Amino acid sequence: MGEHSVTDQPTAQSSTLRWLPVLVVVVLVLLLFVQLRDILMPFAVGALIAYLGDPLVDRLEARGFTRTSGVALVFALLMAILVIIAAVVVPVLIQQLSQLAAAIPDAYRWFSEVAVPKLQSQLSLSPVALPTIDWQTSLSEHWQSVGQVTGGVVQKVTTSSLSLIAGILNLALIPVVAFYLMRDWDLMMAGLLRLVPRAWVTNVTESVAEAHGVLEAFVRGQFVVMGAQALMYSFGLWLVGLNYAVLLGLMAGVAALIPYAGAVIGIGSAMIVGYFQFGLDPLALGLVASVFVAGQLIESFLLTPILIGDRIGLHPVAVIFALMAGGQLAGFTGVLVALPVAAVLLVFGRRLVDAYLSTDVYNAD
Repeated sequence: MGEHSVTDQPTAQSSTLRWLPVLVVVVLVLLLFVQLRDILMPFAVGALIAYLGDPLVDRLEARGFTRTSGVALVFALLMAILVIIAAVVVPVLIQQLSQLAAAIPDAYRWFSEVAVPKLQSQLSLSPVALPTIDWQTSLSEHWQSVGQVTGGVVQKVTTSSLSLIAGILNLALIPVVAFYLMRDWDLMMAGLLRLVPRAWVTNVTESVAEAHGVLEAFVRGQFVVMGAQALMYSFGLWLVGLNYAVLLGLMAGVAALIPYAGAVIGIGSAMIVGYFQFGLDPLALGLVASVFVAGQLIESFLLTPILIGDRIGLHPVAVIFALMAGGQLAGFTGVLVALPVAAVLLVFGRRLVDAYLSTDVYNAD
């Protein structure tokens, strides 16, 4: 018995010592990431683009294309999509935002003079008048302050040549980093796997595959679903003739990050705009509502089953928390890497729970 106990003690200590270098490396990587967060933005954006484009490159490579030519085709396609979106959507969005800002005074006047008194009378509440706002002066002061801030930032950037050069280099590095990462993505993943201790290869490979499935279900699935919903809602509301169609569609698409929130927020805001534009016309308001009903049906029975399927992705609350925590710790770069880190933590959390459920502590009488 004594010999058995003496033999077990070095084994436990050696197991702990094997984990010590891994923990040291993880801590050093985290500290290095926090210290270098200001220069990591192009690398994080490039890695995201490479991750999104790697499956398309693999398919082209399987059809006989070289890796470099496949990357060039996918890269050109992604850049073309971005240019089209910037050329078509951004001007329309800016125009509709300007129109919305001009309509705010009338909306506030209706809310304070019609909606609030009517609600107070129906609920038998004591009348409380909302403050009168000089919207012309307020908006003028707001835009003046925005202009002063913008002018100060521009002056600060232009007077500091190093800041200006650094900003230009960061933007210019994104396509370069994305191209090379996309080209060598499979080689880098295989190289990282070779560094894993041989005893851990099976578990690490399974964990990475599971984390990839979680991240793929969200990034390559949920993001595409959100974009498709934004396109459907914008186009549908435009066909109906509703004002601010692109703005409302984009807002509903982004809100679709949380299940059913896109439809609820989108239809609520669209019906308010429809009321101001069409009044209580049941046909017009019914058409506005039908756009979101049709979009929700297409998303539930077509887009989600095809693009996401039954894979378990990140919970919406976990996504929101991860994005906010990443932004707090490392700014924009932290937001970009928040979802991959959250996917990995989710996988390891599941494995820790499974390990706990198999221990004697949990199963003891």
